[in-house]
Amino acid sequence: MAILKVIEVLANSEKSWEDATRKAVKEASKTVKNIRSVYIKEQSAIVNGDNVTEFRVNLKITFEVS
Repeated sequence: MAILKVIEVLANSEKSWEDATRKAVKEASKTVKNIRSVYIKEQSAIVNGDNVTEFRVNLKITFEVS
C-alpha cells in the first residue's frame, strides 16, 4: 500500500498559468521525490493598466512517501 502526502505550493509566471504550474513542479521536485499529481486549486493574475503582467497558481502536489 502506498502512502501519499499533499503539500500546497504557490507559483507565478509572466507567461501563463501552465508555465507557473511547470515552474512549481520543477522547483518542488528538487526536494520532493516521487511526485504523482498536481491539483490546481486556484488561479489569479496581476493586472497593470490593461495588461496581465503576472499569472499565479495555488496548487496541491501529491507525492508518494517511501
